[in-house]
Amino acid sequence: MASLYKNYDSNIRKTWLLMSLFFVFVIFIGWGFSYFYSSPEILYFAVIFSILMNFFSYWFSDKIVLSMSGAKEVSREENRELWNITENLCITAGLPMPKLYVINDPSPNAFATGRNKEHSAVAVTSGLLQILDKTEIEGVIAHELSHIGNKDILLQTVVVVLVGFVALLADMFLRSNMFGGRSNDRNGNAGLIMLIAGIVLSILTPVVATLIQLAISRKREFLADASGALLTRYPEGLASALEKISGYGQGLKKANNATAHMYISNPFGAKASKGLHKLFMTHPPVEERVAALRGLKVE
Repeated sequence: MASLYKNYDSNIRKTWLLMSLFFVFVIFIGWGFSYFYSSPEILYFAVIFSILMNFFSYWFSDKIVLSMSGAKEVSREENRELWNITENLCITAGLPMPKLYVINDPSPNAFATGRNKEHSAVAVTSGLLQILDKTEIEGVIAHELSHIGNKDILLQTVVVVLVGFVALLADMFLRSNMFGGRSNDRNGNAGLIMLIAGIVLSILTPVVATLIQLAISRKREFLADASGALLTRYPEGLASALEKISGYGQGLKKANNATAHMYISNPFGAKASKGLHKLFMTHPPVEERVAALRGLKVE
C-alpha cells in the first residue's frame, strides 16, 4: 500500500512542476512579443484570447472529443456488464457514475473525458470489450476512473489550450516579421537578427510546447496506472490488459493526433513506433508501465 501512495505523490509533484514551468514559458513568450513590438496590445489580446479558449475548452472539450471519436452513449440495458463493472468501481472509488460510451472499432482502447467528476464520461471500443476478460476490463475502467478522480482530464485540457495559445503567438510573430513591424526599423542588422530569431522561435515554440504536453501526458499515465491498481487491488488485471491492447497492432479507424494522449494506449497501433509518431509518442512504453504495475505490492 505504501508503495502505491509513494508513486501517487511523486507523479503529482512532477506533473505540477511541469505545469508550472509551462506557465512560466507562456508568460515569457507573451511578454517577449509585446516588448519586441513595443505594443502591449499584443499581450492584452493574447490574454483575452487564452481566457476565451479556456472557457470554451472547459465547457465543450468533452463533447468535441466524443464526437471526433465516433462514440455512442450506452445505457445499463444495452451493456449491463460494462455498466456494472463501472458502477462497482465508482462506489469503491467514491466517484459519481460517469456516462458510458462505446466506439464501434475492433482495436481495443479506451479514454476518459469531462471537465470534472460530476460531468465525466468513459469511452471504450467494441474491440476492447471483445478481447479483454472481466478482470482486464476492470483494470482499464479503474485506470480511466483514476484519470477522472485525479483531475487529469482538466489538466490535460488546460495544457492543450496553452499549446494552442503559444502556437498562435508564434504564428503572429512570424507573420508580423514577414510583412514588417515597427521594431524592425530600429536598426538594420539588429532588425535582421531579430527577424531570423523570430522565425526560428516561431518554428521551435510549438515543438517545445508539444514536447512539454507529451511529457505531462506520460507522467499522468503512470499515475493513473498506480491509482487504478490501488482501486482494483489487482495490478495484474491492468498489466495484462495493456499487453493485449498494445499487442493488437492495428490502430483506431479515427485515430487523431489531437486526442491521442487521452487514450489508455497509443491509438495509432503499430504506426506509433515508426517515423514521426515515434518521436511524438504520447504514452510511455508499455513495457515500462507493465513492469511498474507488476512491481507494485497491494496488500
